[in-house]
Amino acid sequence: MTLAIWRRFALLFALTAWLAGCAQNPNTASNSSEAAPQSAACPKGTPEGARCLRGQDSAGAPYLIVLPAQWNRMLVVHAHGGPVLGEPKASRADEDIDRWAITVRAGYAWAGSVFRQGGVAVRSAAEDTERVRRIFVQYVGQPTRTLLHGQSWGANVAAKTAEMYAGPGMRSPYDAVLLSSGVVAGGTRSYDFRLDLRVLYQHLCNNHPRGDEPQYPLWMGLPVGSTLTPAELNARVEDCLATRKPAAQRTPEQARKLKTIVDVLKIPESSVAGHLAWATWHFQDIVQNRTQGRNPFRNDQVRYQGSADDATLNAAVLRYAADPAAVARFAEDADLTGRIAIPVLTVHGINDPTAFVELESAFRQTMQGAGNGARLVQVYSDHNTHSYLSDPTYVALFDALNRWIDRGEKPTPATVAEGCKRAEAVFGVGCKILVNYQPAPLEARVAPRQ
Repeated sequence: MTLAIWRRFALLFALTAWLAGCAQNPNTASNSSEAAPQSAACPKGTPEGARCLRGQDSAGAPYLIVLPAQWNRMLVVHAHGGPVLGEPKASRADEDIDRWAITVRAGYAWAGSVFRQGGVAVRSAAEDTERVRRIFVQYVGQPTRTLLHGQSWGANVAAKTAEMYAGPGMRSPYDAVLLSSGVVAGGTRSYDFRLDLRVLYQHLCNNHPRGDEPQYPLWMGLPVGSTLTPAELNARVEDCLATRKPAAQRTPEQARKLKTIVDVLKIPESSVAGHLAWATWHFQDIVQNRTQGRNPFRNDQVRYQGSADDATLNAAVLRYAADPAAVARFAEDADLTGRIAIPVLTVHGINDPTAFVELESAFRQTMQGAGNGARLVQVYSDHNTHSYLSDPTYVALFDALNRWIDRGEKPTPATVAEGCKRAEAVFGVGCKILVNYQPAPLEARVAPRQ
């Protein structure tokens, strides 16, 4: 039996079972506690003719569903980036569909959860992602195909969703996964360099915290009760590093300090302030809300290199040892196992300033370690952006997944590049796929830990 025939048979079987009573399938069951979504005006950027549904799921997560005017009967379930701190706001989904309108323009239905809680909580976000899929099936209908897409931190969420609901031996509700610009090395590895940034910044600038403020271990981000605002932190960064000024307007001391950070941590000047903010409020969320006040990060054995005087630097920076229980707790929520039993396609700009392309090497090792390396294809583009690459790139990636599912044609960077060029005729220019690129190991970018 060919793969295509098998797929059609499996789809017919699934549809028959669903119509007969999908409550017996835990992955597609309608949930009587879920209220029906309501028709709503579509947000800015939604393609013309689309129909939008809004709701809040039983766990309190707002969500948005968008149906194109000409639906291809396929669904893309989207896991958004971030993570966003604070209470969830329905407007976050508006931002996502504005950015990812290409999905609907290409004919796919789109469903995205805002997640029930702000902060670095991967498993609960994965549950919310699956819940919005079930709501779609219950109130819109069973799509012929369901693709799972995660962007940035949402790629961590989507990969975790696939592990939880599309693992070996499971009857998967998803046919394939697309991870774009993903933070996919797992929480306990992806955030290491931000602790490095905190200790290096404090050594050079000594203003986060300032000497006249209460002192605290930097791994906690901020102490409980801190009133520091993002604007205040940005002012401190500007005072020390002048990242927002042209290089010619920086003082020699500012230029020296900024160069040290860039050379040691291998991050662009433009991303220093952003990463420092994440190493402040996201670390605070992780420690206060996820690891019971204990430290999941370490740099006690790290050797920093690239400064004008590495010996002095390494002797001066603050050092921290991680609490094993905190590491285990954080890993259980945010790390990946690679136990995914459906096709996975990733794409990453090689000059991504936010999520290093070397994170993909760690994800490849994870998938291979679980025996699922053959289910993974990784594609790279010559982009220097993080949040979005280009319309024809994503169209080509979805098409490549469909051919993989339908015909068993496993994509390669070359075939994705060809598909991207074809898509340019309809969706505009923007293809920069690199056929032969392979990223270095993560340890080449981030100082290794044991």
